Amino acid sequence: MNHPRAVMASLSVVLLLQAGVAGAQSADNFPNKPVTIIANVAAGGPTDIEARLHIKKMTEFMGQPFLLDYKPGAAGAIGSSYVAKSKPDGYTILITSASFTILPAFMSQPFDVEKDFAPISLITQRTSVLVASPTFAPKNFREYIAYARANPGKINFGWVGPSVVVGAWIHSSSGTKVTFVPYKGTSPVLTDVMAGRLDVSSATMTLALPLIKSGKVRPLAILEDKRSPLLPDVPTVKEQGFPDFNYQAWLGYLAPAGTPPAIVSKLSQNFARTVKSPEIASVLEAEGNRPMGLSPEEFKQLIATETTRWRQLARETGFKLEE
Repeated sequence: MNHPRAVMASLSVVLLLQAGVAGAQSADNFPNKPVTIIANVAAGGPTDIEARLHIKKMTEFMGQPFLLDYKPGAAGAIGSSYVAKSKPDGYTILITSASFTILPAFMSQPFDVEKDFAPISLITQRTSVLVASPTFAPKNFREYIAYARANPGKINFGWVGPSVVVGAWIHSSSGTKVTFVPYKGTSPVLTDVMAGRLDVSSATMTLALPLIKSGKVRPLAILEDKRSPLLPDVPTVKEQGFPDFNYQAWLGYLAPAGTPPAIVSKLSQNFARTVKSPEIASVLEAEGNRPMGLSPEEFKQLIATETTRWRQLARETGFKLEE
């Protein structure tokens, strides 16, 4: 007669083996229904524009529809929290920008960027530019800082997502003050900059370049530490007296924590294929973006590094966002 403990031990082994097989099968068969990508910002911005490029190719590569759903608000926290609380099966994932690691350093968020998500892939790095209204008196970045010093609090700086921290970094470094005006989407910000209702804001090259070329906004500075080949005559903030300034924007995908690694890896590999496909890479590069396709491990490390960096800046500047 079998001893009850021996029977229970054998049963446990069988169940574990079955679970492993089921996990492998779920990855092999994934996806077998539509995958929903949650955008934590409003439609019309650079995140939305690029996501629309991805979903067509991902649908082709993975054989199931990839659908885009918008849950903006609370500086991205609504959409991010929704994904963090979603079933960790790979069918609900988040597309987000650098604000994902920036904003938690400056305001409380209802999630932990390192514990509540499984990084899938950093898809692109993006060039950003500080832009001004055509009616704004300063014509370049040096004049802008001089004007801010002479007129504390009078400049209206429109922001959505991480652009407020870009502004805080610039003005903390220069000892100047501006009035930060929050928005829910990048497109409304740029509309008001064009109309002169806002003086300045920052934007990715994707949105800024057509407006710059048409004279609807004026470029003041490139925000990363090297000039853009698309605007070779526009100097960087670093070149104009701020040697430590280097803001690198990005776009990436994350799943809820607990999503099976095999599913995360499968998504990551196909997102990398997508962003590096010639037809998409050429579009991205023409807009000042660099296709990346980092692995889950590489993206996880970048999130950890960025989180540490922005917390340090928050401590150094003392800047806080209102809840």
